Amino acid sequence: MSTQDVETNRHRVVVIGSGFGGLFGTKHLKRADVDVTLISKTSTHLFQPLLYQVATGILSVGEIAPATRLVLRKQKNAKVLLGEVIDIDLESKTVTSRLLNQNTVTEFDSLIVATGAQQSYFGNDRFATYAPGMKTIDDALELRARILGAFEGAELATTQEARDRLLTFIVIGAGPTGVELAGQIAELSDRTLDGTFHNIDPRDARVILLEGAGAVLGPMGPKLGGKAQRRLEKMGVEIQLNAMVTDIDAQGVTVKDADGTVRRIESSCKVWSAGVQGSPLGKMLAERSDGTETDRAGRVVVEPDLTIKGHPNVFVVGDLMSVPNVPGQAQGAIQGATYAAKQIKAGLKGQAPQDRKPFAYFNKGSMATVSRFSAVCQVGKLEFGGFIAWLAWLALHLYYLVGYRSRIVTVIQWFVTFLGRSRGQMAATEQWIFARLAVEAVQADQEEADELAAALGAPPADNGRTAAEKAAAADRRAG
Repeated sequence: MSTQDVETNRHRVVVIGSGFGGLFGTKHLKRADVDVTLISKTSTHLFQPLLYQVATGILSVGEIAPATRLVLRKQKNAKVLLGEVIDIDLESKTVTSRLLNQNTVTEFDSLIVATGAQQSYFGNDRFATYAPGMKTIDDALELRARILGAFEGAELATTQEARDRLLTFIVIGAGPTGVELAGQIAELSDRTLDGTFHNIDPRDARVILLEGAGAVLGPMGPKLGGKAQRRLEKMGVEIQLNAMVTDIDAQGVTVKDADGTVRRIESSCKVWSAGVQGSPLGKMLAERSDGTETDRAGRVVVEPDLTIKGHPNVFVVGDLMSVPNVPGQAQGAIQGATYAAKQIKAGLKGQAPQDRKPFAYFNKGSMATVSRFSAVCQVGKLEFGGFIAWLAWLALHLYYLVGYRSRIVTVIQWFVTFLGRSRGQMAATEQWIFARLAVEAVQADQEEADELAAALGAPPADNGRTAAEKAAAADRRAG
């Protein structure tokens, strides 16, 4: 275990997470008299709303996930620490992170927790094996390989039954991510892949969007949800509402309809976009503070100033915070992190925690793209869709992309994709499909995990094993 040296006597701020909340919180402290340590288990700042475009071959990973170190290179009071946070000690004011089984302890005076949310399978975690979510770069690359691999498999299929199963794509969840994915898979098959196979016609692909509730884009209201639904149906997407997925396996899904009917849909390629849950750190914070609770999705029910009970120096922002009428979107994370940074700076000037004004969220609206040249947009009471909404969607997403080069390259990629038929990121490997399962298998076997860590230069982790167990494991590795 190593402990970071205290370089100065300045106020120490630790930020956990490199998403919108973590990055904007860190950048807002740029001119403050503080030292900031950003801890993240990934080396990049991920622009999550565009992950589906990586999955469907429009954009490359680099355009939506710049290296966090490069983004913060000019911020002299900030440093980046790579590792997964495994412990937060509120009493000693320390954060413990782990990288390759090596633990690092970082002390803090103020803490901003912005670890976001992860995919929720509503207690059916086994579904993840066959229906990956859409929360990480690995998810997007895996899904791209699954989609393209399904077409390749269909080209080689020897029976119509196998071909139909491979050419059936199921998207579970009709929120923004599900709508965007279903639309892009349909366009991929109808435009990009048209004429590229000998034995199959990619346009025969069947894209099904399953939704357990009764509407597409439910939170955006019936008008915009209806617009999105009609556009998808015009593109050939089959939308099945009030369809609850009860089981998923390698060959398809089992669906229960509102009338109780249970049916089976054969499909080799499925993607899950039906729900989210807070990161495990939310539960840890709640258990270690006096009276803080989490909601059903595992998000932390914070105080009006976004802190947890009894700890006015610990802020929870972004998708991990539970605040009424604040959606789990980038704007909520950005505004929450900016608010937290302002309170830290005000505290340095002598403001007492009880004098803080409550966090107030300003709703700038929401939008979702359905297909090329078509989106839906909601700004206050104004609701509109079509080409104008699509242009607004393009402009907003370009604005929040980090880096001038990323914006330029993204514009070029969009120009090629939306005006032409080709897509610039159609590479996929078999390894992308199976890497996640292989990693999970290695992590389940601690001996193999220790061997892998040792090969990468890190010591094996204790992980609660006794000395006898560790000695026996060492003997087995030696023998």
